[in-house]
Amino acid sequence: MALYETKARLYLIGSNITQTKFRVLKIDRTESNSLNITDDKVEYSHRQIKELLSMINEGNRAQSGQRLVNGLAKTVSAFGIVGFVRFLEGYYIILVTKRRKVAVIGLHTIYKVVDTAMIYIPNESTKKNRDDEPKYVRLFQNIDLSSNFYFSYSYDLTHSLQYNMAPPKDIPVELLTNFKVPTPCVGEVEKAEDFLNMSLNPKDQKEEDTKEPEEKTCADNNQTTNPHRKDSEANSSPKDEKEKKKRFMIYGIRNTPNKKYVWNSYLLKPVEKCLHPAWILPITHGFVAQSNISVYGRSFFLTLIARRSCRYAGTRFLKRGANFEGDVANEVETEQLVWDAHVTSLQVGRFTSFVQIRGSIPSHWSQDVSKMVPKPPITFDVMDPYAETAGKHFNELLRRFGSPIVILNLVKRRERRPHESILNTEYCRLIDQLNITLPPQFRLQYVAVDMARINKQKDENVMSRLSDIAYRAVKKTGIFQSSAPYYSHHLNPNAHYRHMERTSTQGDHNFGSRKNFTPNEPFVRKQTGVVRVNCVDCLDRTNTAQFCLGKCALGFQLYALGVLDRPALEFDSDCVRMLEEMYEDHGDTLALQYGGSQLVHRIKTYRRTAPWTSQGNDIMQTLSRYYSNTFSDTEKQNAINLFLGVYIPSEASVPIWELPSDYLLHHSLSRGVRPCHNRSTTQWWDSAMLSDLPMPLEETRKSVSLLMPVRSQEPKIDLYTDHHRPSEFCVLSELFSYQMSHSVRDYMPNFTTDESPFSVRRRPGKRQEELSRNQSSGSPSQKNPTMTGQASTSSTASSGTSSTESEASDEDELSVASASSDVEEDNTPNLSLVSFFPPMTETYGEYLHEPSRADNTIYKRYEQIYKATNGPLSKSAKISGSVGAPLVLIQRSSFCLDSSIETDPPTVPRRSKEIYGNFVAMARRGPQPPANRDLLMYRKFASFS
Repeated sequence: MALYETKARLYLIGSNITQTKFRVLKIDRTESNSLNITDDKVEYSHRQIKELLSMINEGNRAQSGQRLVNGLAKTVSAFGIVGFVRFLEGYYIILVTKRRKVAVIGLHTIYKVVDTAMIYIPNESTKKNRDDEPKYVRLFQNIDLSSNFYFSYSYDLTHSLQYNMAPPKDIPVELLTNFKVPTPCVGEVEKAEDFLNMSLNPKDQKEEDTKEPEEKTCADNNQTTNPHRKDSEANSSPKDEKEKKKRFMIYGIRNTPNKKYVWNSYLLKPVEKCLHPAWILPITHGFVAQSNISVYGRSFFLTLIARRSCRYAGTRFLKRGANFEGDVANEVETEQLVWDAHVTSLQVGRFTSFVQIRGSIPSHWSQDVSKMVPKPPITFDVMDPYAETAGKHFNELLRRFGSPIVILNLVKRRERRPHESILNTEYCRLIDQLNITLPPQFRLQYVAVDMARINKQKDENVMSRLSDIAYRAVKKTGIFQSSAPYYSHHLNPNAHYRHMERTSTQGDHNFGSRKNFTPNEPFVRKQTGVVRVNCVDCLDRTNTAQFCLGKCALGFQLYALGVLDRPALEFDSDCVRMLEEMYEDHGDTLALQYGGSQLVHRIKTYRRTAPWTSQGNDIMQTLSRYYSNTFSDTEKQNAINLFLGVYIPSEASVPIWELPSDYLLHHSLSRGVRPCHNRSTTQWWDSAMLSDLPMPLEETRKSVSLLMPVRSQEPKIDLYTDHHRPSEFCVLSELFSYQMSHSVRDYMPNFTTDESPFSVRRRPGKRQEELSRNQSSGSPSQKNPTMTGQASTSSTASSGTSSTESEASDEDELSVASASSDVEEDNTPNLSLVSFFPPMTETYGEYLHEPSRADNTIYKRYEQIYKATNGPLSKSAKISGSVGAPLVLIQRSSFCLDSSIETDPPTVPRRSKEIYGNFVAMARRGPQPPANRDLLMYRKFASFS
């Protein structure tokens, strides 16, 4: 994409991902207060684009005799349009000029915005200078688009993988009429089920083109052929077949992005109705990271995607609670994906995902920041006796995720001076009130954990408590799995779904209601419901709890992919260490966006494995957060309001920096906007939603924004070109696959004999771990010498030594030569027997002792039995010359003649037969009069009473 500048217009020439076809966007430069954009819907080739540019250049050249020479000048090269914005004068265009690849999901690539350009569209001659215009521009540019903003050309980052892979249930016919599709094809495509992935290989596409037209269309739509087809159609000529191939087409869909996670929706609002969707580039804000879990050479990509909500967005103390629409502060949806990297197609690959969410308590509460204190008092601004705000919030969660909604509240419950505890009391009241009218099977499930109180107790462990809660929560919600599960796996949360597993013949069924079951529906496991985690700030404690949920979900995901034999992972394994690092970066990024500093209390703090020097770092982060909240949050909040369109500048309005508060901008009821109540306050959920629960309503009734025809000649997204580029020189270290965090290179201890990333490894103590960090030359994660080609005899004090080398487990002891004169004499490592065969003490924690006298006696008895039955003949037998056989012991059991083929029935005694016969006779003849002995016993008992 390139922007060319002329005297009258700006010509933006953009192309698709494959850089083969171009479109021209003409932006008017003469008007200052309006935005005139013309989208040339004709697609050009490289040669046609060159001819078009030369024509524009010739037309803009000055005539002979004129002083100025204004030709066609290239302004900037860009990768996408962020949007258009106007303050008090003309419009600005924001373009992405630099990007960086951060993750891949199948054949789809996710990029991070590295740099942007903001260009003034109108001509300088028509510009009217206003004093506040530069202030608005500087305030708008305070939003650093190069920090944690992400986009993708072909993958919808605003929705989860489960939603993106779900087929649309009903496709409107209006979308099909735009392509002039014949009537026979309309009826078949209208109920299509396989609009999953348009990124097919060209070879597969050619094979599909060789099929019969009827078979091809039905294969793409997951439907059977028409049984009423005439015989003449089956025996048609080749000429008729070619005509039919032209009539039947393959289609791909484009999802409607979730506006809640599109941060440039306000910037795209002036052009979203007049532009082709290919120009629209939704950009999300949050965090994206990807790592490679190598299981004996087989790669499994672990991806973490965090989507920050743009509704009621802001900084820590200025945005608390929720607004009247049910949007809460600091709401972030975190998705954890694990997939087999050997098969990249979304159709036939193996993908798993787990979604969790964090957000502030959905109530109208705030903290007074006018007083410069570390913990301002918590106050409730508006009382909500009917829990309408919380009802709107949880109604949206039920629509998006289904049920059950598991609420994990980490707010303190007991305090000497009530501070956080008042939030806990109000939260419990809201949930109890909402559960009164909700059906019992779909009620909100509330769990409260006081992490601060548990962490102070020596006999309690926070991580074990959270792990137990995470296991039960993940079992309730389940995970998403795109492929059919294994026959021996049973991960469904309750007996109702296990019953559907047993009744189905193809493996497993969706986590949906029984009435939605169809025999031809693809059997994939789905997540229903979500776990919502919160504390007061939704930062430190929330990130630790989300890590425990992610660790538990990762065990289930690897178990579903067939990697683990049971869905469980240990803390001190390489895989969990990698996940912990990802969640640490995830928490630091979200804390910087909302709180102004990194995490104060980390995962290692609650695991009690952090070194003693980390207390100084925690103090510095606390001071940094306090400074940011006190002095810089107001300007940051104004920039967010301006970027998201919460505040729209005008000459008649008061400038945003002069407003005493932005409360009126975010709360519609305070501005006099009163919503119309179409339902009673007791029914806070949508009535249409209950029919689809536990499945989410948005997924079961998925809509399509654009239907695109996919031709066999059209180039597809190909991962091969990312690694093999014959037209340019490539450095291996610059490839994304090489830069990705690797479990073997970055986390596995050096010279270990156990290469499994799931093995438990003993880590050094706090002092040794701190010493290794100081000696690792300041780098966060050093490389494994065995993977980067460094010498295996490098000293622990050298710069080439990795941090993982100093953190090698004691089980794999290998004496590494120190930095002394002995290194020059002998460069071979000193291998010991302990490095390959660790002692029993370190492996099992037990010492070997002399056996007791009783154990010796038992052993001698078994030894005598063996000699008597299978041992050689005694000396007396050899001298006498007898050829007697050894002693044979007969097993005294009723199953003495058992075998793998048949089993003899046990012997039933006569007394048991008589009892059984009496019972059978009583069933036939009915009850009989008691015997004389029983009558005498009864009379004696009556006489005693």
